[in-house]
Amino acid sequence: MKSEIYFSLKTPLKIEVRTTIQYWEYLVTLKHPVMKSKENIVKVALQMPDEIRQSKMDKDVFLYYKQFDRLYCVVVRHAGTEGFLITAYPTDKVKEGDVIWTK
Repeated sequence: MKSEIYFSLKTPLKIEVRTTIQYWEYLVTLKHPVMKSKENIVKVALQMPDEIRQSKMDKDVFLYYKQFDRLYCVVVRHAGTEGFLITAYPTDKVKEGDVIWTK
């Protein structure tokens, strides 16, 4: 039952973002091990971001930025009022793209 929802929450853009246990494990094991045990950072970045930008490459992809001990980026694909987590990682700078929302 690893494909069950790990978390689902609403962003300031009223998008319900979700991820499964299986995808979260893939993310923190293979893609970005630095994010292991940092699901709370991801959740806060989605619910209370400092800034949200729309990707220059894909208009359905949005980047949620939040400053904690360092800057984090949470990448989400939007589909209507729903979204799903693509990735999350620490970063040194905000990527180019249209600013959609700021706190």
